[in-house]
Amino acid sequence: MANHMNAVKNKPAGKSLLGGAMIIAGTTVGAGMFSLPVVGAGMWFGYSILMLLGIWFCMLMSGLLLLETNLHFEPGASFDTLSKQTLGQFWRIVNGVSIAFVLYILTYAYISGGGSIVNHSLHGMGVELPQSVAGLVFAIVLACIVLISTKAVDRITTIMLGGMIITFFLAIGNLLIEIDVTKLLEPDGNNSFSPYLWAALPFGLASFGYHGNVPSLVKYYGKDSSTIIKAIFVGTFIALVIYSCWLVATMGNIPRSQFIDIIAQGGNMGVLVGALSKVMASSWLNSMLSLFANLAVASSFLGVTLGLFDYLADLFSFDDSRTGRMKTALVTFVPPTILGLLFPDGFLVAIGFAALAATIWAVIVPALMAYKSRQLFPNSTGFRVFGGTPLIMLVVLFGIVTGACHLLAMAHLLPQYS
Repeated sequence: MANHMNAVKNKPAGKSLLGGAMIIAGTTVGAGMFSLPVVGAGMWFGYSILMLLGIWFCMLMSGLLLLETNLHFEPGASFDTLSKQTLGQFWRIVNGVSIAFVLYILTYAYISGGGSIVNHSLHGMGVELPQSVAGLVFAIVLACIVLISTKAVDRITTIMLGGMIITFFLAIGNLLIEIDVTKLLEPDGNNSFSPYLWAALPFGLASFGYHGNVPSLVKYYGKDSSTIIKAIFVGTFIALVIYSCWLVATMGNIPRSQFIDIIAQGGNMGVLVGALSKVMASSWLNSMLSLFANLAVASSFLGVTLGLFDYLADLFSFDDSRTGRMKTALVTFVPPTILGLLFPDGFLVAIGFAALAATIWAVIVPALMAYKSRQLFPNSTGFRVFGGTPLIMLVVLFGIVTGACHLLAMAHLLPQYS
């Protein structure tokens, strides 16, 4: 009872559970969801749902293990501080490098995906552009928003999230009504399904990345562990429901065999949206789907690049003057934009590499920090994740297996649907 009273006392006034849950859900759901039907085409619907459930549980647990460590420190302690204080300088560097890599590779992924969906949208209006040029335009326009200020990103992202919710339910609602149960439950093509699960694991992991927000929630709510746990659970569960609906909508409308052609064209966002557009009931709903895709990739890009922008400004000690922000912008946007020009169809590949690095900072490191913090604070009466050491071992094993699957898939040693 005393611990509960302290938690309530530590909670800042006026902080609702819904706000924290929306922060988690908004961070988790984004352009990465467009990779799920493509990488899940081999194992199809049943195994895709089972995979999402397993990954959701493991990523929920890794987030709670991170929270457990975070609560031993004062609100405002960053991921960098937590790793340094619990695991030492080596893991601090490894963690920092993996976070920077994830942010950079996701920036490139969203430039690639943005170029693809912008190109698809322009094609519908009779405008033809090389995809690399469309990606460049996408990057320049959104980079200018990040360059202006954090407040500009906040306001634009809020508008985009509202638009995403409206367009998602309009477009996906219609697709859900029009599903063909036969396509969903009796897919065409070969009768092999389960072997394709392993190569899809990294993409599922990448779709549940919210861990950078856990220290932010502790800063937001104080040490009110009960509310933060509920926010993480509700936020990630919303993401799970949205992903499940998205798989029903796509796999219930596009035959499994047709995904072979989508994969052959690089599996980018514009290709998938183009395939869905052919089964939409009206051009208006088609426009809603394209608008949702544009908003999803734009909001993801803004969220990721703002984090990368602030990280690099701190790393290189660039100030917040106009000159300092311009220097930070060049370091932030030029490398991934060049990659986007050279390799415009790298969306799926980039998401896979992001997952590889995320296995370190979002899965393995949180589990190791919780294990170490239990040794550093043996008499703590605060929040502790259930399951003891076996659960920590399960989360670490999940991270190792997922990382290994990505490397094996890259070496063409795992079955991949094509």
